Amino acid sequence: MKIAVDAMGGDHAPEVVIAGVERARDELRDVEFLLYGDETKIRPLLHSPAQITVIHTTEKIESTDEPVRAIRRKKQASMVLAAQAVKSGAADAVFSLGSTGALLAAGLFIVGRIPGIDRPGLMPTLPTVDGRGFVMLDVGANADNRASQLVQYAVMGNFYARDLRGVASPRVALLNNGTEPNKGDSLHQETYQLLSELPGIVFVGNVESDALLQGVADVVVTDGFTGNAALKAIEGTAKSIMRLVKHAIMDSGVKGKLGGLLLKGSIRGIADTFDVSSYGGAVLLGLKAPVVKAHGGADADAVYYTIKQVAAMVANGTVAKSVDYFAAHRSAE
Repeated sequence: MKIAVDAMGGDHAPEVVIAGVERARDELRDVEFLLYGDETKIRPLLHSPAQITVIHTTEKIESTDEPVRAIRRKKQASMVLAAQAVKSGAADAVFSLGSTGALLAAGLFIVGRIPGIDRPGLMPTLPTVDGRGFVMLDVGANADNRASQLVQYAVMGNFYARDLRGVASPRVALLNNGTEPNKGDSLHQETYQLLSELPGIVFVGNVESDALLQGVADVVVTDGFTGNAALKAIEGTAKSIMRLVKHAIMDSGVKGKLGGLLLKGSIRGIADTFDVSSYGGAVLLGLKAPVVKAHGGADADAVYYTIKQVAAMVANGTVAKSVDYFAAHRSAE
């Protein structure tokens, strides 16, 4: 197995990328890493060259670059060459902490869509109060979607939840503004009907945003605009609550600090539950190979977990299962 890594993407590259790669390398003995980036910056950070090949690049895509233009013009950028490695068969997957828009463009124009998929969706794994977590797509790859595209997301998310989350019969839900079947606009009503009739998945109906973290579903499908808004609300709320808890302890005198000390284990447990870095990165589902994005501000731990996630996708043939599914359904039409 070979994973192409954009070593120059993200706020703290290449330091956190190299640290995360080496930690994963020390566990994943059957994985080789192709690191694309400035060799003069990467080499001094490596503790060992084992299972690592460095491919020197002269360009990088900045967060301020227009995504499609950057992919087309910066032919020697680390992200572009990593995606080209997947297209040529030199690598099985690509991973980056760089621009989400640029990685989506690289996935579409270089790696390519799965035949039968209209638009790839961006899918992170999010926490739940029971610690199981759930996946949600789309969370921003598309500003709007059709009902048929949300059905495609349900199918791909179902495969992912089986392979990587270990859920034998994933519960698939539709994010809506009410739980009744007739809720929502025409898009959501049509999607509800299509998912109700879709064989091979366990559709549990609509889910409202206030129930997302309660563990009511394993896969949640939504349009990209709504999904991105829900994702940002979840992330912002979790950070705000933890900040308020910290201030409540630190600003309440000696008694508050003693109470915080006694509750330290419980508070850390809550923090761990909502630490999304351990869930890995966001997957661009619908492409011919795994293309995975970690947050630009990710640390080495997040890189490590995301690489393990990418390796698991390759090992389980998750993308191939989606390819076979949509090929069979195109033949049946």
